[in-house]
Amino acid sequence: MRSRPKQPSIPGDRHDTLRHQIVSVLSRESLTAREISERVGIEEKEVLEHLEHIKIALHAGLVKFPALCLGCGFSFRKRERLKAPGRCPVCRSERITEPRFSVES
Repeated sequence: MRSRPKQPSIPGDRHDTLRHQIVSVLSRESLTAREISERVGIEEKEVLEHLEHIKIALHAGLVKFPALCLGCGFSFRKRERLKAPGRCPVCRSERITEPRFSVES
């Protein structure tokens, strides 16, 4: 028995790219990578990859508020990676807030 050829799937209409959506969300308020992923509808890992490119494209426009240790108050100001650290280097606590991001206009 012969089967019909499958129709190609057509993606939904998107008016903006994901990176434009992320920038527009961050221009309104500062958010963590998890909150951005919920708003835009992609995985948190993908958000971090897009933020790397946005950081390069906007030069100094992407503002990163560093993660903080809730145990001793250590601030991860010098950390270059956008992902949240796993453990505090001072007190070894794993209770660490996620870094927040925003875009300067």
